[in-house]
Amino acid sequence: MTQRNLPDERRPANDGPKAAARNRAALVAAAREIYAESGLSAPLSAIARRAGVGQGVLYRHFPDRAALALAVLEENVQQIEQAAAADGTDAARVLGVLTWHQTESTAFVGVLHADGADSRSGTPAYAQALSRRVERALRRHLPAGHRLGARPEDLMIAIAMVSGAVTGPTREQRERRALAAWRLLGVEVGPVRPFAT
Repeated sequence: MTQRNLPDERRPANDGPKAAARNRAALVAAAREIYAESGLSAPLSAIARRAGVGQGVLYRHFPDRAALALAVLEENVQQIEQAAAADGTDAARVLGVLTWHQTESTAFVGVLHADGADSRSGTPAYAQALSRRVERALRRHLPAGHRLGARPEDLMIAIAMVSGAVTGPTREQRERRALAAWRLLGVEVGPVRPFAT
């Protein structure tokens, strides 16, 4: 029996673009979790399984490992930019969102270490661009004379220092270490959570 001859209740649902958007979102969410657990070298098959889709669906959305990692990192940076653009926000709140991403994503920590000053650094151009966007989002909320804005490079050096402290097997341990590092730097951080739209 071909699919065309199946009664309506037995036909698989085909939501077309809706299914594609759902699958893409599921893949990005699964990749975020898997990368947090295992790093960027995690098998793509594990990501597809966690998302509940086949590997063919994964490759239709993300032709390679770098494309999937970039999608996850792009969402991280967008949340920081949204937090920075929100009404009534300040540097502490934006740093809270940044810190949440630091504790959730080892891949994101690598992006924050991107050195945009040296194109020969071996850092992919996309990582340098994402790092610059994070810096711009934060810098506009630093009040004059803030310790993170004393010299142009101080902000990203401080973020890299905190990122280096983000270790531990659980998110709670990584968060405690990140907050301790910010405290040692004398920087106030708001609630550590993702930005909610």
